[in-house]
Amino acid sequence: MNRIELRIKAVSPLAIGRRKPGGSISEVEDYIPGTVIRGAIAGQILRESGRGSEDLATQGGDFESLFLSDQPAIFQNAYPAILAIKNQPRTIDIFCLPATALSSKTNPGFTTKKGADGAFDTLIDRFCAESYGYPHDPCTLKGERVDNFSGFYCRVKDRYFTPSTSKRLLTRVGINRRRATAEDDILYSIEVLNESKLIKDEPVVYKSAILLPDEQLAGHLQQYIRDRATSFRLGGSISRGLGAVEIITEPPAKIKFDVQARIHQFNKTLNERWEGWRRVFRTPLTDVVTNRTFFTLSFQADAILAENWQRTMVISETMLKQFAGVQDESLQLHASYSSYDYRGGWNAAWGLMKDIELVTNKGSVYLFSTTNPNAWWQALSNLELKGVGERTSEGFGQVRVCDEFHLIFREAAK
Repeated sequence: MNRIELRIKAVSPLAIGRRKPGGSISEVEDYIPGTVIRGAIAGQILRESGRGSEDLATQGGDFESLFLSDQPAIFQNAYPAILAIKNQPRTIDIFCLPATALSSKTNPGFTTKKGADGAFDTLIDRFCAESYGYPHDPCTLKGERVDNFSGFYCRVKDRYFTPSTSKRLLTRVGINRRRATAEDDILYSIEVLNESKLIKDEPVVYKSAILLPDEQLAGHLQQYIRDRATSFRLGGSISRGLGAVEIITEPPAKIKFDVQARIHQFNKTLNERWEGWRRVFRTPLTDVVTNRTFFTLSFQADAILAENWQRTMVISETMLKQFAGVQDESLQLHASYSSYDYRGGWNAAWGLMKDIELVTNKGSVYLFSTTNPNAWWQALSNLELKGVGERTSEGFGQVRVCDEFHLIFREAAK
């Protein structure tokens, strides 16, 4: 698989809106969804080729291979990825915080934030507590109450940060098309993502990637985007001057796998923690650790999941075996932490609204174990590339196996 890295610099405010079913208020996302990037690039290609009214599902050339084939390009979400440390902006890798992450309720944040007590993960301790038959009710080292800590995180050496974006409301008046003057009683506001940081006026940069199996096609796509770096518009209200971006691309590169190393480190830490609980509480209700290899799946993007034709928020053993193409009767789901939301959208090619989908939120976590780990090394690497569920080519269903944040415990909160 080939990976084209994208850095998207906001030139004007971005109106990446979403509206909940039945609601009248349009909110703005905290990131640029992969489906928005995919639609912008596909729309640009169709406009330049003048074939927007043709059926390109067959004999569509590179366009068919990119967007309509059985193995289309995967457009990942773009998350804010610029961080200023000691006044030196740098681009970093960013991940979604797992749903099991907690932080102080009164002073949330990583220890790099003044007054914060730090953030930590509870997945392994919750699993041990339930196995030993004890309740798990953590607090900070100062004894303060904790709450869920969501969003994004990045790591620079041993320090953790929370890249984020800021928003503002743009107020506009309606224009009378006949008189070309302001229309009476028409006043509205649009919530947008800022194009620059409020304090130091630095541009906001988002990081994304496009995954392609065909190396030659990946080179052509990278060249196409590079030649039109300032031609793309993302989000809504383009006619009002919003959505202008500059897209900087890197040449396609082969993806390196480190899933097996992460699983080994996760199991080493889990077993050490399990032995710590054993020294205190002696005997567990059930010994589920012996001779089993554990791994987690953490959603790095919203996912659309269905089982037996019904929407669901949980990846069952059967679903995971189907996603990975592995026959393993020893696979067991131990815990799941997930929530849901709704996503809609606009299909520019059809000129129609997309169906409202029930999605499982990014950050959701699932803990599995197996007695046959050799069957899963390559399968889990493939899942990280291709994602799970439906519409993965639009950025839905991206997962990360054994996220390193699960290894941060309460006594070493970051």
